[in-house]
This record gives sequence, C-alpha cells and structure tokens, in this order.
Amino acid sequence: MIEGPPAERARQMANPLVCKIISYDSLYRDEQVVQAWAPEALLLDEAQRVKNWDTRAARSVKRLDTRFALVLTGTPMENRLEELLSLVQVVDRHRLGPTWRFLHQHQLRDESGRVVGYRQLDQISQTLAPIMIRRRKAEVLQQLPARRDQDLLLPLSAKQREWHDDYAANVARLTHKWRRHGFLSEGDQKRLRAWLQKMRQICVSLRLVDPSLPASEQDGHKIPELLLWLQERLSDPDSKVVVFSSWLGTQELLAQGLAEQGIECVRFNGSVEAKRRDQLVQRFRTEPACRVFLSTDAGGVGLNLQGAAALIVNVDPPWNPAVLEQRIGRVHRMGQTRPVEVLNLISENSIEERIRHLLRFKQAAFDGALDQGASEVVLSGGRLREFMESLEQLVDAPAPQDVSDQVVDSLTGGFPPEASGGADVVAMAEAPPAETPSDQRAAIDSMPAPVATEDAGAAATQAAPPATVDPLALALAPLLQA
Repeated sequence: MIEGPPAERARQMANPLVCKIISYDSLYRDEQVVQAWAPEALLLDEAQRVKNWDTRAARSVKRLDTRFALVLTGTPMENRLEELLSLVQVVDRHRLGPTWRFLHQHQLRDESGRVVGYRQLDQISQTLAPIMIRRRKAEVLQQLPARRDQDLLLPLSAKQREWHDDYAANVARLTHKWRRHGFLSEGDQKRLRAWLQKMRQICVSLRLVDPSLPASEQDGHKIPELLLWLQERLSDPDSKVVVFSSWLGTQELLAQGLAEQGIECVRFNGSVEAKRRDQLVQRFRTEPACRVFLSTDAGGVGLNLQGAAALIVNVDPPWNPAVLEQRIGRVHRMGQTRPVEVLNLISENSIEERIRHLLRFKQAAFDGALDQGASEVVLSGGRLREFMESLEQLVDAPAPQDVSDQVVDSLTGGFPPEASGGADVVAMAEAPPAETPSDQRAAIDSMPAPVATEDAGAAATQAAPPATVDPLALALAPLLQA
C-alpha cells in the first residue's frame, strides 16, 4: 500500500513488489513516479471517483498508459451521460466516440437549446456490451438472506411543525418569485437549498438547527423513539445495529443517549482518518460490548459490516433511493447469513414524506443506457418548471399572489446560504449538508450499477457552480439526483 509522506511513498513505489495499491489522491500527487514504474494493468475500485472527467483524479487515471484496465463501480452514472462516458474512456477511450458527438447523438433539446431528455439509449447499451459485465442486485437476491423494510411514521412536535412550516413558507415565496419570472438568481438558489436542508434537519431534531435549545426541546420524537427501540432490540446480547444519518449532530445526540443507557458505540464519519477507519470497523465486529455503529453517508460505501449486524436504521432516509440502497448494502450483501431488518424513520406530513414520490427521470435514463430500458426518455415541460412545480407540491403552501419581488427579497435575504460543497447550481433537496468534503462526496455519489463489473460505489467530486446561472443547470442537478 502506497501511503505516508512523499519520501515514504517514493520509497514504497521503488519496492519491486508486483502489485501496488494507491489512493486516487495519491495517484495525482505521485503521477510521475507511477508513470515511471510503468504498470501493465490498472484496476480501479470505487471508480465513480473518476466519473467527472474534469477532476484531477480522472485526468491522472486517464494519463496512465496500461495494457489492461478493469473498472469496478456500483455508480457508473449518477446525473448525466457524460459520467458514464468518462468511466468508459478508462477501459476503451474510443468506444463511445468524441464527447461532442456522443452528446449530440443522445441528448434531446427543446427550441431554446435546453436538454429535456435522452434518446437512442439502447444503442449505448449495445455499444457497451462487449466491455461491460453487469451484475444487478435483483439477479443475486436468491443468494442473499431475506430483507424486511419498515417505515416508521412519526409526528412532528408542535415546535418542529412551527419551524418546518416557516421554512416551507419561505420556499413557497421563492417558488412564487420563480413563477413570476421563470428565473432564480444564484443567491435565491442558495437560500432555497439552505431552507430545504433546514426543513430536513428539523425533522430529526431542532438542535441540528439551533444547538442552543434546551434538551427538553431538542429532539421532537425521532431521537427518543430510536433510543427506546435500540434499548429493546439490544436486549438480545447477539444483536448489533448500524445507524445512518446525514449529520454529525445526529451522531452527537444519539451518542449521548446511548451513553446514558450504558451502550457502547463507534462513530464513523468523513473526519475519521483512513488509518482509524479499519480500527472502528474491527471494534464493532469483534467487541461484544460495542453494540451500535453510528455512521454518516461516508460509511455508505466501502464498508463490509455483514455478519456483524443485521439491523439497519436510517434516521433521515436520503431522498436519492440509490444512496439508501448503498447504506443498506453495507449489511445486506454477500456473506450475510441472517435476515436483515431495515427501519426508516419518516416524519409524518413533512418534506421527508412528500419528496419520496417525486422526480423519477434519472432512473429511467439509467435503465435505458445500461439495462436495455426505454430507448428515449423525455422530461416534458422544462426541467426548471417541473422541479419548481414539484416544490410547490412539496411545501404544500399556496404561492402568495400579492407579494411583490421587493418583499420577497426582503423576506429571503436574511438567511445565510448553507454550505453546499459545490454540488452543481442547485443541489436542492438531494445534497446532504457538508460535514466534511469526503462525507459530501460519498453522500452525493451512489447509484447501484457497474461498468466492467459491479461492486458498491462511493465518492466523486461535483463541479463547482458556473458563474452565470443557466436554467438548464438549475433543474438538471436536482431532477437527476432525485
């Protein structure tokens, strides 16, 4: 394994061993040394890290001239066809032809030039057939133990409802502003993203939005209900539980509650150093007293927890179903011998419950390109329009017809934008808040399916927002990510 400071990495690269394992970040830093070593074969695991062709990792990988290449990923395409193209270029850079011609052939545009769908997707699937081995989870379910999913609907407390609806009213004002002009400024987009994120956090605990609140007002119902559920399930000495949440604040609240009950846990997130991650996993696997594995979406990829646990809890289920499947796949995977139980905590009549029924365009495009699905996928009416109309349904609040733009601006200008981590122009409801860059990348990138062969997938760095707001970019990210 190539790791450590530069001098140590150089010494390890000089070692005559046949196989060397290196991270994507180290490959960029040590590219010249690796080129000089002249490897014959390149094997990429978690290859979605190079699906954005403009990242340093992708450029470094594609500059390696090897005789053989094998790409493994569970996420070959998250948002756009360009991502699939970038991965295929590692295996055969000429297979899909030049990027401009590939996009011209498969994109559907309206009269204003906006991309409104994809066409001839079956041709992509046929073109990739000679170089792609596709193993879908549905094909191996008979080799996996039973899985039972349960949604637990919990009401919001009175204070949670008040805060949730206040933010929903703000979102409704912005949707009204969009309806009048068909356009949102970059500042409005950031505020919209921040408010949607706040609504999601409120569904878990008010303390995630305002840590200064007293303990009596902090949790609503999710945290206390989960602690009671854990206490009951962990009365079986052989039971262990994996708990996922998008926020470090949720880990803090749960860790405090578990400590009061005398239950040991480990906390896994993007700020944990790589060397310590294996230690945390091994502790959870081997120590009988360690009963709960608290993880952010940084643990949604790359972890093997089968055998150690058969219970999974999603405190705040992600709005991208692929991310949810990646989480569950940490436990429900080959090697698991016990039936797996999945519990999703959903706040009733909230943004969490309503968002689950919206925006299915991406899955249709994914199926058409990889699984002999529909040849043509069209999203009618314009992406921005459809998403904003969905938002109006989401917040369940009528657009105030008598509010001027000046009043809207004054109402929306007081909220600082939430850190978005650069996930396109509007990450909207999809992108979880950034606890660390690595957590953010892991959370953004998850969709089960492979190029070359399948494994579970992990992280990719999203492109930074363009300086000029394009209505296409406004809608592309949230629709395809959902």
